[in-house]
Amino acid sequence: MSSDASTAAAPVRELRSNTVRAVMSPMPEPIDGMATVHDALERMREKGVHSLVVRRRRPGDEYGLVVVSDIANKVIAENRSPDRVNVYEIMSKPVVTVSADMEIKYAIRLLGRFGLSRCVVVDGNEAVGFITLTDLVFRYYEHAAVRQEGT
Repeated sequence: MSSDASTAAAPVRELRSNTVRAVMSPMPEPIDGMATVHDALERMREKGVHSLVVRRRRPGDEYGLVVVSDIANKVIAENRSPDRVNVYEIMSKPVVTVSADMEIKYAIRLLGRFGLSRCVVVDGNEAVGFITLTDLVFRYYEHAAVRQEGT
């Protein structure tokens, strides 16, 4: 989607799409695992998100994920200083990823199978966004309602 024409056409396509790409939230720049939890909290607040992807350290490495509940349970609840704890100490890694082109119903099944509420969306081998189970279920429901109206 590097050209202006494809970018302008994307919203129209996305409204009719039943893929993860149509529902995902774009991802802020990944955070480094060596960043402090304080830095992660500041970035979350600045970007208005509740989770951050942790950057891969080298080719072949996997993405990590740090979420607010990790910070609550592994830092605050344990009376640790956010300025002294690094993201890599509390993140989940590796994390389940879904393809941006995966159909919504399969993404719902995958998250349900693993008991997850969110995951990282990849396009090829690059992280491009987040998806929550809530967003997926509501979009699936909207598509089901449209299909019923058409019959």
